[in-house]
Amino acid sequence: MNTIKSCFTHILSILEFIRKKSGLFIFLKAQSASVCSSILDFSITIFLTEIIGIWYGFSSVTGTFSGGIVSFLLNRTWVFRTVDENKFVQIQRFVLVWISSLILNFSGLLLLTKYLNINYLISKIIISIIVGILFRYNLHRIFVFKKVEN
Repeated sequence: MNTIKSCFTHILSILEFIRKKSGLFIFLKAQSASVCSSILDFSITIFLTEIIGIWYGFSSVTGTFSGGIVSFLLNRTWVFRTVDENKFVQIQRFVLVWISSLILNFSGLLLLTKYLNINYLISKIIISIIVGILFRYNLHRIFVFKKVEN
């Protein structure tokens, strides 16, 4: 019984440490949300391309659009917890970042697939990671889901 209690106490202390390091915790939550939206994105892309036979470029944009909706909802409610902020301002900012991200993702997909002959799924994974971490996360944190001080 003491071993279980000790283990539980240790887990709680780790969670408290992570909570105190909120920047790291928010980053990890954002990456988790990104994984969820990416699963939807990739599932739709693969389904449309491999099963339905639609061009990978269109499939990728459709998957990215679907993943974007999930991303907005998860980031607003769970990652950054900004549901009290103006939703319409957040949507406008999110769409601006999302369109920029879509352009970067699509351009990178075409570059790697068409000119470097890398499989479209491998290309999509590489570009999604680069754009997600270096571009989208930072803009979500400091621009889209920034809490307004009263």
